[in-house]
Amino acid sequence: MRGPEFGDETNSMINPPVEELLEKADDSKFRLVALGATRARQINSYYGQLGEGLGRMIPPQVSSTARKPLSIALQEIEQGKIVAVTVQDPPEPEEPTLELDAELPDQAG
Repeated sequence: MRGPEFGDETNSMINPPVEELLEKADDSKFRLVALGATRARQINSYYGQLGEGLGRMIPPQVSSTARKPLSIALQEIEQGKIVAVTVQDPPEPEEPTLELDAELPDQAG
């Protein structure tokens, strides 16, 4: 493992370092894992459909020598090509209320 004597500031086994990736994901490990896994699945699907010529998936957004989709996804996060977005739940629709008109004549009869 490379240490500070080789010019590395952190002692991380992955590149990009997890510490930098956490900054991109608002210091949330869960958000980082979810974002990386989702994007890795998209990249995997992109490579899987290349022979079919469909082109519906977004290709990798970085030049990388990495072969694994998760490594490519983490590099995209590091470079700011992929960002986490918080999606809020839509508001609950209100139930319609029925107003009965007391002035209507009685239909029975």
